[in-house]
Amino acid sequence: MKKVGVAILGLGVVGGGTYQILTEHREFYQKTQNVDIVVENVLELRKERALALGVPENKIATNIQEICSNPDVDIVIEVMGGVEPAKTFVLSALNAGKSVVTSNKELFCKYSYELEKAARKNNCGLFFEASCVGGVPVIRALLDNLQGNKILSMMGIINGTTNYILTKMSNEGSSYEEVLKEAQKLGYAEANPTADVEGYDAAYKLSILSSLAFHTKIPFSKIYREGITGITAEDINYGKQLGYVLKLLAIGKNTEDGIEVRVHPTYIKAGHPLASVNDSYNAVYITGDSVEDVMLYGRGAGALPTGSAIVGDVIYCATHPNFRYSTFKNTEGADPATKFIDNFKSAYYIRLDAHDKAGVLAKVSSIFSRHNISVAQMIQEDTCSKDGRVPLIFITHTTKEKSVNKAVEDINASDVANVVSVIRVVS
Repeated sequence: MKKVGVAILGLGVVGGGTYQILTEHREFYQKTQNVDIVVENVLELRKERALALGVPENKIATNIQEICSNPDVDIVIEVMGGVEPAKTFVLSALNAGKSVVTSNKELFCKYSYELEKAARKNNCGLFFEASCVGGVPVIRALLDNLQGNKILSMMGIINGTTNYILTKMSNEGSSYEEVLKEAQKLGYAEANPTADVEGYDAAYKLSILSSLAFHTKIPFSKIYREGITGITAEDINYGKQLGYVLKLLAIGKNTEDGIEVRVHPTYIKAGHPLASVNDSYNAVYITGDSVEDVMLYGRGAGALPTGSAIVGDVIYCATHPNFRYSTFKNTEGADPATKFIDNFKSAYYIRLDAHDKAGVLAKVSSIFSRHNISVAQMIQEDTCSKDGRVPLIFITHTTKEKSVNKAVEDINASDVANVVSVIRVVS
């Protein structure tokens, strides 16, 4: 039986879950996978944390050099998060001939080209299933199951924190601020939630997933990003009236005109499969030219779900000695031959705060017409506020992003209404 030694960098939530799975399931993997996986080292500055998890004291390393020089370590698992010192540690491991399994989406998104170069040079494996969508095996699906397809599009709920917040706002009518505080108390949101609520986390993941799906480098800088901090309970309720559910979606499309990649709040029809993905669950909806529609669904975060993805990569690395790398030229920036679309097409929800007087609707309609925007649905409230203003809500037919931006500018410059919110709609 093949013996494989691993080292874990960081014993936080995910690292602790990974250690638990590897130690508790060691005999199971021997029986089912014909491989004996042994945790030879952990790198954890909080020694008491490692001891509490049952790590023998002689296996607790104090620096990366101990791990890199340990001949019994074949695979290094990086679950530290952030760019540094994780990047330095991962490169040190690769240059020492150790294969690497990482859950670090920011590191892999920004520096996969550098990590892969070191892996190729030293004939090492580089695995990253856990970097995207927790325990949902979307990366393995793209690499080993759907490769017979040209992937036309992907659309996903790939950040559990924002999905939890939007679900609570929708179900309970609470404000964004109220639900965020609750999410922080429960541990779903960090004390500084910026990476999640402003869409950075989802954009890192979309960069990785769309590069794999479309076989070309999609840098983070090419992704349009918008978070959920401006979402209100009013918008969620109006969306319900129109038959929509609000989600933070990561969207990638591979079209004849080019590639579009974006992360933003999006209304989707209540009957769409993604509409029922609630709380901290994640899902990715993929369309291939042969398979048509596939949806992968499950826990997007957590110690054991993410640990499951990490251990899956460890076993795959241990049982597949012929390492594979990107199907595209993995460079820092995009391939100059790849075209990107920034003036993408979508339907739009537009909410106005309008004066309650004759001619307002006609003037707004005139502005829409001037920018080739046609209206599919509308809500006009009967009651007005104390200052004589009423909400007007429109759902447009599919139109172009820049046309909507120009129409919003014109409406705000007029004397009849102000645009309160603009949310894209999956038509």
